[in-house]
Amino acid sequence: MKKILKKTNFLVIAVFSLAIITMLSCTPYLFNKYIEGQRKAANLTIKSVDIPGFKIAYAEGGTGDTIIMVHGSGGNKDNWLYLAKYFTPDYRVIIPDLPGHGDSSKPQNANYNHMSQVERLNLFVKELKLTKFHLVGNSMGGNIAGNYAADYPDMVKTLALFDASGVNAPVKSELILLLEKGINPELVKDVNEYDKFLEFVFVKPPKLPSFMKQYLAEQAVAAEPLDKKIYNDMWSDMYMLESKLNKINAPTLIVWGDSDKLVHISSVPIFEKNIKNSKSVIIKECGHAPMLEKPAETAAAYQDFLKGKN
Repeated sequence: MKKILKKTNFLVIAVFSLAIITMLSCTPYLFNKYIEGQRKAANLTIKSVDIPGFKIAYAEGGTGDTIIMVHGSGGNKDNWLYLAKYFTPDYRVIIPDLPGHGDSSKPQNANYNHMSQVERLNLFVKELKLTKFHLVGNSMGGNIAGNYAADYPDMVKTLALFDASGVNAPVKSELILLLEKGINPELVKDVNEYDKFLEFVFVKPPKLPSFMKQYLAEQAVAAEPLDKKIYNDMWSDMYMLESKLNKINAPTLIVWGDSDKLVHISSVPIFEKNIKNSKSVIIKECGHAPMLEKPAETAAAYQDFLKGKN
């Protein structure tokens, strides 16, 4: 009887262990299937092009006037999936992974400051033979988009800045206050910090399935060394955009989450004052990424803006 119990216990442990191994090995598969479904819902397909020194992966879908969407630091093209589905029925939507992010090249020795990324964005635009397009960016992507619109005004039909960095806000954000203490909540060093990161970015963090949260946390931890370098590179020209705002000629929409902890809402009047043809929309109960946290409301504001500028 004891031998039977021992064999039974061994089998239970073996089956349980196999189940754990199978679940862990399936996590990337399940996550990728979910993302594929979201891309399909947004009518987006994945492509890539080469520019000097980099492969650029990007999502593309729809027909009509072109909208280029630029993600923030630590993000990638899939940050725009929930928003893009509202626009691919009427626009050609193009969403690149900036170098150092997503599925694009990530050389350790590259400079990832904003102006380097502006020039890479321009090379990407040339490679796709684009002429004049709508440009929208979030956070770091907004900083890059703003600089691009200032430096290449003939290329940008309209500009949209979603919680963009690039100006020295009169009120320090929670992020700035933490950075002054040597704490950077955007850099995830272990899986347990991922929940804190989500709480920092969102007012109401998304309810992710456990397998998805675990996978995203592990990806964030793996990316931390490069993300730290990118973050340091960004600070070399963080506020250059502020001095160039008056060079932006494109009609501009400024969208901000009223509870943004990373870039304080007091940035908005600076953008409004210095971009001569601009308007702002404040999204209530929203954090740093309105296209993720409030995609329908954000899409409605952006659609109204574009309809008035086409």
